Amino acid sequence: MFPSREFRRLSLVLLALFFLLAADQGFQDWIKEFRKTAIASGISGETYDRAFEGITAPDPWVLEKARYQPEFVAPVWQYFDNRVQKRAIMRGREEKQRLQPWLDRIEQRFGVDPNILLAIWSVESSYGDVLDNEKVVRNVIRSLATLAYADPKRGKFARTQLLAALKILQSGDIDKSHLTGSWAGAMGHTQFIPTSYQAYAVDMDGDGKRDIWSSVPDALATAASLLAKNGWQRGRTWGYEVTIPERKLPAGTLTIGEWEKLGVQRVRGRRFPRRDDRAELKLPDGRGGPAFLMIKNFFVLKRYNNSDRYATAIGLLADRIGGAPGLVHDWQRPFTPIDSAETEELQRLLKQKGFYEGEIDGKVGPGTRGAIRAFEKSVGVKQQGYPSKEVLELLRKR
Repeated sequence: MFPSREFRRLSLVLLALFFLLAADQGFQDWIKEFRKTAIASGISGETYDRAFEGITAPDPWVLEKARYQPEFVAPVWQYFDNRVQKRAIMRGREEKQRLQPWLDRIEQRFGVDPNILLAIWSVESSYGDVLDNEKVVRNVIRSLATLAYADPKRGKFARTQLLAALKILQSGDIDKSHLTGSWAGAMGHTQFIPTSYQAYAVDMDGDGKRDIWSSVPDALATAASLLAKNGWQRGRTWGYEVTIPERKLPAGTLTIGEWEKLGVQRVRGRRFPRRDDRAELKLPDGRGGPAFLMIKNFFVLKRYNNSDRYATAIGLLADRIGGAPGLVHDWQRPFTPIDSAETEELQRLLKQKGFYEGEIDGKVGPGTRGAIRAFEKSVGVKQQGYPSKEVLELLRKR
């Protein structure tokens, strides 16, 4: 009998920890050697020594995250359900009301739709909630030094970002104790890597510091700065949901007027505001799912994260925060969907029955789907792993 996947993964983690303990001296030697590179890059010895004070060993959690490879790409419906969901929409509307004066100022300065900024904030850090999670928020200097020292795949990236992080510390925008981020060094409410912070960070609240960690105005303005500098078109949307004809359509970019002549129409009988805009047809879920004509701002969103799914999710969530209705054509799901609050209930019931060990967060990942399959097996139904109305009803009855 072969060892389980979890056993193998635990064995690898323990092995990595063993080598880390043996490599502490090597890591400290690396820190001493990298000091020369930092000083040659304009970082003072005082800043460098202060940054690395108390850092004596690599962060094993960072290496575990770096080495872990997801076993599957999330289905389209799962990706969008985890991001464009009721809780995120309602929270976005609340934050919009709370921050309206700041959002108005940011829009006036950068021309970026406030709903887009709120959607980015939601997707990147759950409106800042993730910054309070000590399990995932790490010391940026230690994380990047760990990757630079022990991860050949990301070493060059990590060294570049580490130098940038040291310069951020030296600038006085943030102190060492608050220079925190993800395992790969993405920082603050809107998750900027250090080099992107250097290029786009903004002191919006006027306190003399570009603080994306504790100042929401600074963080949202920094996101707006990135989009504006990459060509965001003021007053325009990101794309349109459309219907398409049965016949084959061309790839590439055409004007909206040309797409209309091919039979592509905006949903709900609405008209396009500008027929001369150039647009690209996107079918994230194939012909059976929703279709979109994407215009310039969609591609600007991809400068934040170079993913069609990401840019589409930001656009859809922004529209919903702004009061727009949901999609006319939903994602193709082989089950009856539930909302985020019901998904939390499903996770809670799975945990109570001993099938689930993850967080109760209303988001479906490999852990939730695995727990659902284990529960389905225990009750003798087909193992599918879908967060469905049917599974929730079964859990409620048991």
